[in-house]
Amino acid sequence: MGRYIWELEQWPRLGWDSETLLSPLAAARLAQGRLMGRTSGLGLAIMRDVHAAVLTEETVRTAAIEGEILSRESVRSSVARRLGLPTAGLPPVPRDVDGLVEVLLDATAGHERPLDHERVHGWHAALFPTGFSGMRRIRVGEYRPQGDVMQVVSGRPGRQRIHFEAPPAERMVDDMQALFDWWRGESGGLDGLVRAGLAHLRFVTLHPFEDGNGRLARALTDMALAQDEQSGVRLYSLSAQIEAERSDYYHALERAQRGDGNVTPWLCWFLGSYARAVQRSEAELDRVLSKARFWQHHSAEPLNDRQRKVLGRLLDAGPGGFEGGITNRKYAGIAHTSRATAQRDLAKLVAAGLLVQRPSGGRSTSYDLSRHADGFDVSGGPSSA
Repeated sequence: MGRYIWELEQWPRLGWDSETLLSPLAAARLAQGRLMGRTSGLGLAIMRDVHAAVLTEETVRTAAIEGEILSRESVRSSVARRLGLPTAGLPPVPRDVDGLVEVLLDATAGHERPLDHERVHGWHAALFPTGFSGMRRIRVGEYRPQGDVMQVVSGRPGRQRIHFEAPPAERMVDDMQALFDWWRGESGGLDGLVRAGLAHLRFVTLHPFEDGNGRLARALTDMALAQDEQSGVRLYSLSAQIEAERSDYYHALERAQRGDGNVTPWLCWFLGSYARAVQRSEAELDRVLSKARFWQHHSAEPLNDRQRKVLGRLLDAGPGGFEGGITNRKYAGIAHTSRATAQRDLAKLVAAGLLVQRPSGGRSTSYDLSRHADGFDVSGGPSSA
């Protein structure tokens, strides 16, 4: 037996115990069905808000798994622009952030289009628009160069541990073509969730590019899940769940890549993580629905554009709102108005019962959304009042 699965004689054919997968697969399908049922009757506007929230979360978290911290506001700005949502007050978008959002949208909204060399090269180029990964110049939109040795390592120099070594770069075109052939052929007879888990494992095992392989593997996985659901609208973030379970993720991956080709443990972990991602998304769905109820309840309120903009930002911030609450200074900055106008707007929002003043008072006066403004807790679910 070779050191890695790609060295096995039967590679890229992988095996698993279907009997063992029955329970985790049933649990994953149950969670999926429950979420689909909850969202089936939602209107277009609410579904677009759900899609925007999930896509923002997916973008932030898939980068965080690789140790890259993105500005959530910048991501939200890119998502809003691409989904046709209001962008007033949102910051400019760095090219690499916009590129990652573009890749995730292309993979999911375009899930029916063919997967081939040109498409994944385009995804890679979108991730690295400057041709650099950090301070290092890399080959953009091309597979690893001949002679390149791609290793996944951890630890300090001199005490590093090699977790995995990818197949030689010289065979990458043929190996990727085999993946594409499997994707549009043999894999069609598999359960869609199992297919997504296998696609993820095969892509990260090939590690075809100098950088960005993890993000592209997760985009490919989202594409497989979109095909399974026959929908380009994401209702959950698998990357958020993987980040929450990062240690278990890498352990399951390494075990599969160093194994004998039986990937049952990997698929069990993947199906379990998928189910937990779907369950986790229900809290985000509650928040979006609560936000929609908030606006519906206050649709007749005589709010100006500045007030609507600030309330929208507070609602988007989720439970707890802004750190320290919304102050006169923050309001003026978000609404691009004077301190005097900000104070008048805030006073009217308090009088209308939409904001409540925090107890501190004085020069540090700040406000939070009223949790009982419309009989619902705006952080999600009915209030106890």
